Amino acid sequence: MRHDPKLAILADLLRRVDGLAAQRGHVSVPRLHDEVDQIRHIARAFRVDSVGDLAATLQSVLSLDGLDSVVLSYLDRMRDAIADELPPLDNILPSAAAPATVHRLHA
Repeated sequence: MRHDPKLAILADLLRRVDGLAAQRGHVSVPRLHDEVDQIRHIARAFRVDSVGDLAATLQSVLSLDGLDSVVLSYLDRMRDAIADELPPLDNILPSAAAPATVHRLHA
């Protein structure tokens, strides 16, 4: 199976988005802005434009008011955009090996 570097990038983006969502209410607006900027930068560098565009829009919203409920809706949309970029699971996971056959040994 060939290693796809885009899968690693998407996994990193998903980890970052989920990490921010888990910290809701416990992260300062400046730190949230920095984290979203990193997501935007990574997404744009690896041409995951839908995520990069959402991150850029979220940065604008944070600059205006930083509303918690708005942030969560953008994080949900980023998570959905990342999921849309992922290939189907059967393309990621190797095919299941055929079950082993057990043969009784005779002495």
